[in-house]
Amino acid sequence: MKGKNNILVINAGSSSDKISFFQLDENMVSAVSPQQPAWQTEIDFPSGDIDSINWQQLLKGALQPLLEGKAGAAIDKQSSNSGYIDIVGHRVVHGGDKYSSAVIIDDQVKKDIEKYMPLAPLHNKISLFHINALEKLLPNAKQIAVFDTAFHRTLPDAVSFYPVPYEWHEKYDIKRFGFHGINHEYCSKQAAHILQADIANFSAITCHLGSGCSLAAIENGKSINTTMGLTPLEGLMMCSRSGSIDPSILLYLLKNKKTTVDELESTLNKNSGLKGISQISADMKVIIEKMQSNSSEAKLARLAFDMFISRLRAGICTMRASLNKLDAIVFTAGIGEHAPLVREKACAGLEFLGFELDKKANENNALNISSTNSTTAILVIKAREDWAIAGQCLRC
Repeated sequence: MKGKNNILVINAGSSSDKISFFQLDENMVSAVSPQQPAWQTEIDFPSGDIDSINWQQLLKGALQPLLEGKAGAAIDKQSSNSGYIDIVGHRVVHGGDKYSSAVIIDDQVKKDIEKYMPLAPLHNKISLFHINALEKLLPNAKQIAVFDTAFHRTLPDAVSFYPVPYEWHEKYDIKRFGFHGINHEYCSKQAAHILQADIANFSAITCHLGSGCSLAAIENGKSINTTMGLTPLEGLMMCSRSGSIDPSILLYLLKNKKTTVDELESTLNKNSGLKGISQISADMKVIIEKMQSNSSEAKLARLAFDMFISRLRAGICTMRASLNKLDAIVFTAGIGEHAPLVREKACAGLEFLGFELDKKANENNALNISSTNSTTAILVIKAREDWAIAGQCLRC
């Protein structure tokens, strides 16, 4: 397509949408030169059952300024044809084993997104709602799915397989898929660019620390290990998710405490992690404030923080063991970008991996927070899933 491509990016969460609009020439999209969207907005979903939401009406209202050509001076009105959208890029959490890159959405792709709904029930279901609604709202736009699992399709079998009966892999497709792949890939490429390195000979550990948390070991531009697994529940301790625990805990509760499967699923996803231990909040900022106070809440807040750091450090060591060398460690997403104390404590004691922070740079949330003595670069890179999705859409 000649001229500018008008790309709408829908980054759907479990309770809200981040929506971005880009106008891009084909030669403008590069992982090393992120641009700000020409227009963006965020919407919260109505409370209650997501099946009862009128998604077409919700999205139409959110996109009204764009569709009516009133979205702001940053948009090239002639190129946009009063808000015409050429491409809609959707972040889809779970694409299973089938997709290793972005794809144009057709009936089969929608069936596959639905197939993996049990493993990402809220996210994949909401993505389908968005896709179906926007097919009606924007019938002439090409819709593209960009999968969070795609980047991790390079995981070796020794990493992606679980030590369970092999027939489970064959019959039930039980394996580790990994998530946050869009941002892990983006951050690794950004890190290589910042350090003037060739991504084909570059190794990094990327730490995506937000409401969901995961690490990835990236070697020569490919994911070779990650902390999340069959679902986004495995791995690190998170804000409201437990991360990895002894599976016998669940068996014990089911057998002896008359707990239901639905209760366990809800507790592990919504009332565990920082929230479950602190009994205060799932917000790391609140946890840090409380643990540094003299309040009665300080003890459990400190415990939640210490547990988070302990598991994060252990995860970093596991990722390092997967790599032949390490050029950089990257902190990204909400906690990774804005919590200097988390980065400081995560790196403390890991000097044997070549980490040494510059205290002032770290406190200022600088791009490069490694000291001159650090043999491994320590970077803080802003998550830009919107830009990464736009780039994949343009190359699809």
